[in-house]
Amino acid sequence: RNYYGGNWASFSFSGLLSWIKENQQKTDISDECEDWRKLILENEEVISLSKKDRTIQHVEDFCFGDQDSAEDVEEAGALPKLPVFGASGAEGVAQESEEECPPMESALLESQEPGKAADTEPASAVEGNETEITSQNEGSDPSALGESAPELGKPEAAPSEISPQEPKKITYTQVVREGRRFNIDLVSKLLYSRGLLIDLLIKSNVSRYAEFKNATRILAFREGKVEQVPCSRADVFNSRQLTMVEKRMLMKFLTFCLDYEQHPEEYQDYENSTFAQFLSTRKLTPSLQHFILHSIAMVSETDCSTLEGLQATRKFLQCLGRYGNTPFLFPLYGQGEIPQCFCRLCAVFGGIYCLRHPVRCLVVDKESGRCKAIVDHFGQRISANYFIVEDSYLSESVCTNVSYRQISRAVLITDRSVLDTDSEQQVSILTVPPVDPGKPAVCVIELCSSTMTCMKDTYLVHLTCPSTKTAREDLEPVVQKLFHLNTEKETENEELEKPGVLWAVYFNMRDSSGIDRNSYEGLPSNVYVCSGPDSALGNDCAVKQAETIFREMFPTEEFCPPPPNPEDIIYDEDEIAPEESEVSNSAETKPEPSAEESSGGSTAVKKEDNE
Repeated sequence: RNYYGGNWASFSFSGLLSWIKENQQKTDISDECEDWRKLILENEEVISLSKKDRTIQHVEDFCFGDQDSAEDVEEAGALPKLPVFGASGAEGVAQESEEECPPMESALLESQEPGKAADTEPASAVEGNETEITSQNEGSDPSALGESAPELGKPEAAPSEISPQEPKKITYTQVVREGRRFNIDLVSKLLYSRGLLIDLLIKSNVSRYAEFKNATRILAFREGKVEQVPCSRADVFNSRQLTMVEKRMLMKFLTFCLDYEQHPEEYQDYENSTFAQFLSTRKLTPSLQHFILHSIAMVSETDCSTLEGLQATRKFLQCLGRYGNTPFLFPLYGQGEIPQCFCRLCAVFGGIYCLRHPVRCLVVDKESGRCKAIVDHFGQRISANYFIVEDSYLSESVCTNVSYRQISRAVLITDRSVLDTDSEQQVSILTVPPVDPGKPAVCVIELCSSTMTCMKDTYLVHLTCPSTKTAREDLEPVVQKLFHLNTEKETENEELEKPGVLWAVYFNMRDSSGIDRNSYEGLPSNVYVCSGPDSALGNDCAVKQAETIFREMFPTEEFCPPPPNPEDIIYDEDEIAPEESEVSNSAETKPEPSAEESSGGSTAVKKEDNE
């Protein structure tokens, strides 16, 4: 691929249009080297890798906005071409197109000056939204249920009290022209504030390469309306949609969930029941049961056991108050920043990330059965001791016995929020329960422009659920409930009540998580398979998988240890005394640290400092 992150990537709007076209055409990789078989010895055999990416299917995109001759419009504000940094901090090949330029560069510039708004957004749009992740950035005791959340005394505005304003008319041409302001994720996830990924970002110091914004509200869809869910103590007591009796009921149940293991007599009779059945026995009103099941625990009504529901509720509550008033964080510039952050730290210490570099096959020794090398698209043989292969690279012959699940995805660009309040800069998560029994709930994440994922006066909406049919068949009914699509069937009143969709894309993505390694046929013992994204809201599956593979290869090593302090290994010419400048500025006479002294990355750390 010519972009970072595989199916975890983020794109500008034009970059996503190119990705859509590429996946609708599904062209094979052309061979540049025909005589590669001469690289294979007599005692070796090959395992061919797939030439097609079959992880994306049923891609359909639609434009509902005013299409005023946008064919010849180009993205405005094109940035200069930036280099890709590879091993030892050396500059790699400059990227070939504007949409390939990773947004990490601008994220780094912003992170060096905390609190300074990005040039691409007005200061008012992003002021106070960034969150710096540190191990000391703790809020109140989780047992306080987010008691330290900001603006505790400020009651939320009821939607009916907000004076309606005439929304600005956004055209498709404007979306194309402002395409660089979009960072559209292929996979939609949030980070639990006490999840495995946050802990790893802090421990490995990768968090310094990114900034985050709090998810500001949890929403619910009930009786055809979108409502805000009170989840912290402050939210509960400031809520106008709950009676005083309901507030006491809710607080009593949430307090129980925090230490439910200390009170087994409360739930042990319902261990074989569903969580929904257990909630119905707890003297909770129907609205409270709905909030807890779909917006706090976020579990299935039919498939989730009582213990699983209690665990999910406790996880939600324990994450409250660490970085804000909800349990979730979202990385500025999109989820696709996270893979780039890890790649950047890898490059600092000598790792190389090769774009536009297809791999043809694995080379296996017949006697030992171990993989010795790979042969790439250009006829080059590269040897190694260990090989980690993403599932999509494996050919059909290797995956004969593998049964894959699918994820249904939709991405919308809309003109208004699903729930208007006095603040336009909201990051919201909404769970829409299924209409028919047995169907999955749909997770909706709505992002505002201060997340640096969309242009001003628009919202980026991600919809995700496990697939039962094509993505459009699974998700379009939910889209029609929440938004209007400028179709003739919709009445004028519906159009005024609902936010409008300017553009939409639907696609199915393969979910290869949870597959046992023995399901793959004929893989050598030193070849490890990692999956693509899963359908869960968090990132725990990917972190656990990475650590498992690492420990199998290096059982005595620490997984993602804290990197050395750059100040201890950087030779900064500016700090050298003036009388020594003539000598120190000479590349030939400047002493270089040994590999042991530099921990394998002295030059690369210099490059990182320059960035």
